[in-house]
Amino acid sequence: MTAWHQLYSMNNQKERRPVSRATLRRIGGFARPHRRKLALFLVLSVVMAGLAVGSPLLAGRVVDAIFNSEPLDVVVVVALAIAGLALAEAGLGLLNRWLSAGLGEDLILDLRTAVFDHVQKMPVAFFMRTRTGALVSRLNNDVIGAQRAFTDTLSGVAGNIVTLALTLIAMIGISWQITLLALLLLPVFVLPARRMGTRIARLRREAADHNAAMGTQMTERFSAPGATLVKLFGRPAHESAEFARRARRVRDIGVRSAMTQSAFVTALTLVSALALALVYGLGGFYALRDQLAPGALVSMAMLLTRLYAPLTALASARVDVMSAVVSFERVFEVLDLEPLIKEKPGARAVPEGPVSVEFDDVRFAYPSADKVSLASLEEVATLDSRGGVEVLHGVSFRAEPGQMVALVGSSGAGKSTIAQLLPRLYDVDSGAVRLGGVDVRDLTADSLRDTLGMVTQDGHLFHDTIRANLLLARPEASEDDIWDALTRARLATLIESLPDGLDTVVGERGYRLSGGERQRLTIARLLLARPRVVILDEATAALDSTSEAAVQAALGEALEGRTAVVIAHRLSTIRAADLILVIEDGRVVERGTHADLLAAGGRYEELYRTQFDEPTVAAV
Repeated sequence: MTAWHQLYSMNNQKERRPVSRATLRRIGGFARPHRRKLALFLVLSVVMAGLAVGSPLLAGRVVDAIFNSEPLDVVVVVALAIAGLALAEAGLGLLNRWLSAGLGEDLILDLRTAVFDHVQKMPVAFFMRTRTGALVSRLNNDVIGAQRAFTDTLSGVAGNIVTLALTLIAMIGISWQITLLALLLLPVFVLPARRMGTRIARLRREAADHNAAMGTQMTERFSAPGATLVKLFGRPAHESAEFARRARRVRDIGVRSAMTQSAFVTALTLVSALALALVYGLGGFYALRDQLAPGALVSMAMLLTRLYAPLTALASARVDVMSAVVSFERVFEVLDLEPLIKEKPGARAVPEGPVSVEFDDVRFAYPSADKVSLASLEEVATLDSRGGVEVLHGVSFRAEPGQMVALVGSSGAGKSTIAQLLPRLYDVDSGAVRLGGVDVRDLTADSLRDTLGMVTQDGHLFHDTIRANLLLARPEASEDDIWDALTRARLATLIESLPDGLDTVVGERGYRLSGGERQRLTIARLLLARPRVVILDEATAALDSTSEAAVQAALGEALEGRTAVVIAHRLSTIRAADLILVIEDGRVVERGTHADLLAAGGRYEELYRTQFDEPTVAAV
């Protein structure tokens, strides 16, 4: 609760800051590609506003024609003119709605694409800290909220200003005294608008934060592993109570916002009705004294409704503008996060042919939260500034083309960190990681992806078909290529037995498959990619003995002629490695072949004996 209170206070302070010119310029930047459509949209809104003022004047003309017993032709012509205005308004309204829908959808497309593309550039550390629901909320709720600024608020403001100006001109032309009386009530519209706008914008920001939190909770709890965890160790009643607390707060905010707006509009409507009564009273007085034509009185009454309607809309527009700016700011927060991993200008491709792997005195510390994340995406008041504690200390080794280097050691020693530096999931703080003799920071991202293939312990799959999950590695692969990879991964027989074959949906994270099947499918994906450098991070840890033997045979074939970095928990899988590195506390404490390390009687021998419970001599 304390964190929520701090976040709420922080958001309130942000609400009270004026909208910066930089924010407005950035909003204009997104609108600039659509400026022609936007200009036409605004012009049509202005024309429709002008047409709206014409009907009351023509209606008054009809009344005067009747009272003055003018020829029927006059009444018919005026009536046809009113009908023509109505048809014109209807036609322009449809055209304007088409422009509005197109403009809005184009803006949503631009914003969502910009955020999605930017998020894809963020480092892995960003996704490890960010709550998924909060991030998805920026792509959905906030993008749509920002879009409304153009499709609803902007056209409404332009049209209402024109309507207000033309209505005032027409009313003053008919009777400046009645117009002045109507304007005496103007402060009742303007004064509450400022406070109402800020209050409702603050409520909507808080509602957006709560909706993001609920989205995150649903995303995590409704996934297969999340639901399993809650059923095994969680407290469903507590989960329900927490979700209900946030949902009730959103409900309360919705009710408060609705009632605040409703009370505001009701008060304005009441004032408008009172003003109409005054117009009828004073106008009737003038009409009875022949100082005002009956038609003019009717026109004044109708124009008055056209006067207060745009006033009401303009008073409410501030609420919409503030809400839209809040949405834009939340989107810009994400876009302003600088990716830590960037491709250098003039980056080159990985050299052709077999590739060597080299770590040269590599030192690395994981970045702190304030460098890779946002407090609002983590749902905390202040980001954790801790970080920078070095976890790799001068790691150096070299794998020649075609060699296998194995990393072993205690859990948390830094083995997976080493593996993550090769594909530039992180960048080193000092030293260098090289592929083919070239620093990975000087290589293009595309060539790195084409050169490196990695299989991790969790074996992640998307909620899609087997075919789609495999083609992620090589979209242009043929049917024969796919079945060849499945055969080498010892999965072809299983896939053939499934009713939908390659079109079988594996479920979220592949949970419709067993652990061993899921892992072998990720290995098949690696085989399909045909990388020149292979990284295996505990790739066989989830397999039983039978599956492990099958996959090891497949990997032996796949690794032939390729450079490999293998992290192994089961030491039996890396006996044939050209070089084994024992990693402890971020340092290479031993290096050599399997036989050499066993004979040395050091940490590797200790790990081996503990795992297999065999005498050293027998092991050799």
